[in-house]
Amino acid sequence: MRFLIKFSYDGSGYCGFQTQKGLNTIQERMEEALSIVNNHTKTNLIATGRTDKGVHALCQYGHADINVNITEKKLKRALNSNLPDDIHVIDTRIVEDDFHARYQASKKEYQYILNMGEYNPLERNYVFQYNYELNIDKMREAIQYFLGEHDFRAFVTDNKEKENCVRTIEKVNLEQKEKKLIFTFIGNGFLRYQVRNMVGLLIKVGEEKISPETVDKILESKDRTMSGKTARPEGLYLVNVEFETNQKQ
Repeated sequence: MRFLIKFSYDGSGYCGFQTQKGLNTIQERMEEALSIVNNHTKTNLIATGRTDKGVHALCQYGHADINVNITEKKLKRALNSNLPDDIHVIDTRIVEDDFHARYQASKKEYQYILNMGEYNPLERNYVFQYNYELNIDKMREAIQYFLGEHDFRAFVTDNKEKENCVRTIEKVNLEQKEKKLIFTFIGNGFLRYQVRNMVGLLIKVGEEKISPETVDKILESKDRTMSGKTARPEGLYLVNVEFETNQKQ
């Protein structure tokens, strides 16, 4: 049977999601737990996408094929009993055998949290400790340029000369809660480092080093060297994923 697994994780102690030889990753820990449940048979987890080192997920999904007879509730319980405390399975659901978590993911929501206030050592792994004031009005103006369909080549760290970098962002928001800023991006997909690179440029706008309309010029340029630094990973969260089918949740 194919199961869709909804899970969350604290990415602080991991070298990203994807399995890497000799490194501690989310995928490796999940597949170890799946294999134990699946009669100690190697079991692959296909997720909706990867997250980088230090990035967190409130809501990630992946599918896996389980050969033993087990209910959805028992699978959830069995997985959690074999996972470390910083990874948690929220829900499991039986899906069609041709369901694919990556290819059928139609929408993703990311949030990035930044602290403009005093450095907080307790939040250092979960909120970017920027610790300086920013011009929020200009950042709110600038973030609007990311709306719609664009070629985001200028916001992808890897060499993407031959890859399709066109994505659609349908919603953006910048909310202030006391000294914290919460950036929200909802779109049909995001490239590696894209959100962190967009936030990095917005910080530059907030520092008044560039004007808000420069964001549009950088998008048009398709030149990564123009978009500045990549924001740190610890403030980034995968918040939600939606699918083409009704299999979510």
